[in-house]
Amino acid sequence: MTRIFKLSALILFVCATVSAQKKITVDEIYSGAFRTKGMDELHAMKNTNQYTVLNFDRASKSMQVDLYDFATLKKVATLIDSKNHKELQSIDSYSFDDSEKKILIATNSNPIYRYSFTADFYLYDITSKQLSKVLEQVQEPTFSPDGSKIAYEKENNLFVYDIASKSNKQITSDGKKNSVINGISDWVYEEEFAIVRAFDWSADSKKIAFIRFDESAVPEFTMTVFHKELYPKEETFKYPKAGEKNATVSLHMYDVAAASTKEIKLGNYNDFYIPRLKWTKDANVLSVQVINRHQDNLDLIFVDGNTGSAKVVLNEKDKAYVDVTDNLTFLKDNSFIWTSEKDGFNHIYVYDRNGKLKNQVTKGNWEVTAYYGFDEKNKTIFYQSVENGSINRDVYSIGLDGKNKKRLSAQTGTSAATTFSPNFDFYINSFSSAIEPVSFTLRDSKTGKEVQKIADNTALTEKLKGYDLPTKEFFVLKTEKGHELNAWIIKPKNFDASKKYPVFMYQYSGPGSQEVANNWLDANDYWFMMLSQQGYITVCVDGRGTGFKGAAFKKVTQLNMGKLEVEDQIDAAKVIGNYPYVDKSRIGIFGWSYGGFMSSNCILKGADVFKMAIAVAPVTNWRFYDSVYTERYMTTPQENPAGYDDNSPINFAQNLKGKYLLIHGSADDNVHVQNSMQMIEALVQANKQFDWAIYPDKNHGIYGGKTRIQLFNKMTDFILQNL
Repeated sequence: MTRIFKLSALILFVCATVSAQKKITVDEIYSGAFRTKGMDELHAMKNTNQYTVLNFDRASKSMQVDLYDFATLKKVATLIDSKNHKELQSIDSYSFDDSEKKILIATNSNPIYRYSFTADFYLYDITSKQLSKVLEQVQEPTFSPDGSKIAYEKENNLFVYDIASKSNKQITSDGKKNSVINGISDWVYEEEFAIVRAFDWSADSKKIAFIRFDESAVPEFTMTVFHKELYPKEETFKYPKAGEKNATVSLHMYDVAAASTKEIKLGNYNDFYIPRLKWTKDANVLSVQVINRHQDNLDLIFVDGNTGSAKVVLNEKDKAYVDVTDNLTFLKDNSFIWTSEKDGFNHIYVYDRNGKLKNQVTKGNWEVTAYYGFDEKNKTIFYQSVENGSINRDVYSIGLDGKNKKRLSAQTGTSAATTFSPNFDFYINSFSSAIEPVSFTLRDSKTGKEVQKIADNTALTEKLKGYDLPTKEFFVLKTEKGHELNAWIIKPKNFDASKKYPVFMYQYSGPGSQEVANNWLDANDYWFMMLSQQGYITVCVDGRGTGFKGAAFKKVTQLNMGKLEVEDQIDAAKVIGNYPYVDKSRIGIFGWSYGGFMSSNCILKGADVFKMAIAVAPVTNWRFYDSVYTERYMTTPQENPAGYDDNSPINFAQNLKGKYLLIHGSADDNVHVQNSMQMIEALVQANKQFDWAIYPDKNHGIYGGKTRIQLFNKMTDFILQNL
């Protein structure tokens, strides 16, 4: 489950006069007319100390892949300009072969689920400047390391395109919708393991490893699609809910020269996942991560590409669950870097090629939040962490031996290395805080010193000076039970401590999430500031179960999602209600997705604390949600029925006292509208009055056209009328 509510790119400009604060409107916030400057589709080159950016030329209305020098930030060349190729209507995304002499360009993209899409692909030769259409409406085309071929997926089967002969070879033939998928993940892997491409080339381009998904036994889910046709259509896809059948996965190896495929036997696993596969530096050794259905036991397996023999080189166990890592990095000798929270906090480790621990690189009661890469020449690792407080982020370097650690960022807020130069001499840093919009600078990787400014939002900062908007204040809220929780508060600009204000609480609360973070404002925040102009205080509290404060804090909610998190929101509301400037009889709460599950539970279990609640796209019974996410934290409903039932809002409809607004998109492939329909029925049978809205053909994000504007105006009106 991934929250959709944030629209970090949207930034509001509010015109102001010297004498008065202009009222913010929902239309302004969600119009998308004002955005922060960013760096789109940036790729660091591998062979030269350069990077590319996808730019849009407003004058010619063309798109360009431009090449820049890392040391000077100056444009070196335009590699391709769509205006010179009439057949290329747009450049949606692009990728290079390893020689960086060919570009594969996606156009006419059509989304499928959260990350997946099909597109037409053109091959561009930078030297000859020749452009040719090579693939039509396929998924995940990937160059072989030698640049001679492209592997891709079409209609659930894998293919290889030979660039020289312009011929296609079909690798699999059993692919079929809602039955078998080869080399591309199923719905639940895409949503919860965040992968689409489930195949990988060996370093010598001789083999392709891929995962096969047999979905035939997975129950189907059907959504009605209304559109404007006379008869609605139905979209049916495989969706494994908690406790139900998952796809049966298997690992296969394709030999390109022999045009033969063999299945790899990984071991005596039963009901398991293969969330990651990746060839090592050794062209004959494939790494595979295998995790059991409970997700509390993960094996890193090395597979011999010739014999197919599989060997477990690393095992991770946890009483709750083990997080799958994307930070696996192989060094020249096939030793590897790995991240784990096995000591209670997420840290970096180094193992030899046989899986023997060589060194724990980072240590301390803080979390590594991003692993950036390894400079082989200087034996240096670059990473991001919360060493300067769990709501802040800083960039660090450290030796492979755990020595010579340096903090490369100096400002308090959120610093991130968006990309490093190939030689690791420079990196592009982004920085923002709650009071400073995002800026990009080129920095020296050894010292962290700024070399040159790239882009900032000083124009936005200047305009905001006249808007007289309130600021987000961070604090630690201590509940009566003694729990110390990160929080922020937005008060009206003309705040008067002698008055009594209503409070509107916002939260997400999902496992490992974070809403209380010192970064630049998003559309939510401007909506909250709009409410502050109407006389409301907004508060956000990250309760137990949220992230970046260690495994114990995050995993304490195991087997009972929605129990301790709800207790913390209710307890926080009680503390806030006792502030002398708060009207404790007027406290509301709001959330989207997991946050909607939470706000629903809060008004039912905290009926005497909360006057109103808004729930958007909520889970109302974890039995309705997918297997991978739900069982990671709850095991199955067959094993843990009480954990499911005791925290499902549909089982507590009779407790409703306050005002409740329930919102859902009818085409939500993630949290199905079934959740809200069951909640509606429970409330009806409990004879409770409430408000609800269904948005036809809208997915989990509920957007498109004027949808967001109408939605937030609706929620604003509900708050004004009921809080």
